[in-house]
Amino acid sequence: MEEHVKTDSRRRKVLSAASALLGGMLVLTACGGGSEAASNGDATSQAKVDEAAAEKASEAQIKIAPADGSDNASINNAAKVTVAKGTLTNVSMTTASGTAVDGQISADKKSWAPSTKLERATTYKVTATAKDSSGREAHENASFTTVAPAHSFIGNFTPEDGSTVGVGMPVSINFDKAISNKAAVQKKISVTSSSGQEVVGHWFGANRLDFRPEDYWKAGSTVTLKLDLDGVEGASGVYGVQQKTVTFKIGRNQVSYVDASTKQMKVTQEGKVVKTIPISAGSPQNKTYQGQMVISQKFKETRMNGATVGFKDSDGKGEYDIKDVPHAMRLTTSGTFIHGSYWGGGVFGVANTSHGCVGLSDAKGANDPNTSGAWFFEHSLIGDVVVVKNTGDKTVAPDNGLNGWNLDWAQWKAGSAV
Repeated sequence: MEEHVKTDSRRRKVLSAASALLGGMLVLTACGGGSEAASNGDATSQAKVDEAAAEKASEAQIKIAPADGSDNASINNAAKVTVAKGTLTNVSMTTASGTAVDGQISADKKSWAPSTKLERATTYKVTATAKDSSGREAHENASFTTVAPAHSFIGNFTPEDGSTVGVGMPVSINFDKAISNKAAVQKKISVTSSSGQEVVGHWFGANRLDFRPEDYWKAGSTVTLKLDLDGVEGASGVYGVQQKTVTFKIGRNQVSYVDASTKQMKVTQEGKVVKTIPISAGSPQNKTYQGQMVISQKFKETRMNGATVGFKDSDGKGEYDIKDVPHAMRLTTSGTFIHGSYWGGGVFGVANTSHGCVGLSDAKGANDPNTSGAWFFEHSLIGDVVVVKNTGDKTVAPDNGLNGWNLDWAQWKAGSAV
């Protein structure tokens, strides 16, 4: 009985081994493997396939920049497609939503670039096709995302490109992010004049950088501003995106001198007095700032509400609210204007009665060219200088408007980061 059991057990072991061997052969056959000889044969076969594929592959080598998956890409010069050992036949760039971006393949068909700068915080997809000398095609695809507003900064500048301005007009740049790497940013901004005057930058806080020469710009000269801020790290993780060149012209030299004690303004051009105008400056209770002030804005008519600059009655309303002030020109950010007045009566040249502005005789509606206000408005440029003296008040702060001329040259240069 014991022997019989052993015999059955031995038989089961033999059958089990045979079954395992047969099953293994079936599995190995199904997977395409098998013996060492068969495996080597397949490897040789795969190598031949790879070799044949390589022989049929295009030699053209396409490169897309920025690299696939990049973020914080530049909106200016980063996007480009190039090819080696071949020529480009087709390149398309689209936003993630499918909007096409215009671009052009170069004359030698070796490169492609978009025709316009890209948008910030936008994902772009690029598809490129090229052929080698044998006509075999190569394809490449990539996508990247441009720098987001949260990680980039721009500078809003004045004056405008192509404008003609007065001799006191500084180049003033206001950045939309606080700049901590001031030297790195300033080094990538240049301001030059055809007059050859030395031009130096001065920082007012972390967001504003102004440029000017030691003395007023030379009349008739041309000033060029170049912003080369693309990729410049202005603060930790915050990069510039601008590449721009701006030119503007300096007009005739006009500087006007307001004397609050004589209540007269002398308008000079090229150093000679061309007109004397009676004025009314700030009252003893509301004195006008003293110093060199630059006209930064011009309005044929505008509203002036005392509540916006701190002149309020007990009910919180403005001490004055004039909705049609004629021929108004801004001198400070805080609200000092030189403007026409049709309500002043006979105060001009006689008494200082304003809330701090410099007033000139004018007509309601701003349509009478024979008034002092109209004459001065028509003969003034943004960037002209108005020098105010003998008011009894303090000198205007250099960053209250475009009034950096109230710093001497040593003080101005001390505010440069380079």
